[in-house]
Amino acid sequence: MNTKKVTARRLTAEEVSELGLQEDIFVSAEMDDLPLDCYARASLTKPGKYFDGGSFAARTIFGKEVHVLPDNAEERGIWVADEAGEEIEVLQSAGVLLNLALFVPGGDNESLESLYTAAREAFGAGLVQRWNEEVVAVPDVKVDLFEEPTRGRKNTNNQIRDRRALDIYPTRVRFMEPSAGWRFVVEPHQETIDNTPTI
Repeated sequence: MNTKKVTARRLTAEEVSELGLQEDIFVSAEMDDLPLDCYARASLTKPGKYFDGGSFAARTIFGKEVHVLPDNAEERGIWVADEAGEEIEVLQSAGVLLNLALFVPGGDNESLESLYTAAREAFGAGLVQRWNEEVVAVPDVKVDLFEEPTRGRKNTNNQIRDRRALDIYPTRVRFMEPSAGWRFVVEPHQETIDNTPTI
């Protein structure tokens, strides 16, 4: 197990409530059914002042969400780097897992195999693995993707809309996320017509 010693200090619930989303903290590195006697880098899922009841939620760099009561002596708590603190063991990353959605124009099995072969040659056959494969035929239809506020009033034509992406295939929308407080509106693609008079 690859760990690194970090000098850190345990925070009280009051101190955690003053943290923002950008703060680099450490929480227990325990995973499902795998107790690990070390910590993992993490950040709060929302600013500390918005948590109720003293329980805080943090997401580790490994994608696991944990709920912590900092003042509970039986829990590992929340730590922050501090030279005046004590040494803790922090779990290090073994690598990065890429979740890719590949669009291959006119793709077939032969072209996909060519992609996998090229990736294995570039990074090594033992490193590139196909964990989950979903081959979906993409219709030759394009859409315009808009965002609009989720709390917009119904039956109004003057809603604020933000054009997030132009001229995309509907399948790609599944892999995109709207901004906080906004939702996607997908419409058939319409070419932009420029009515500017010319001489």
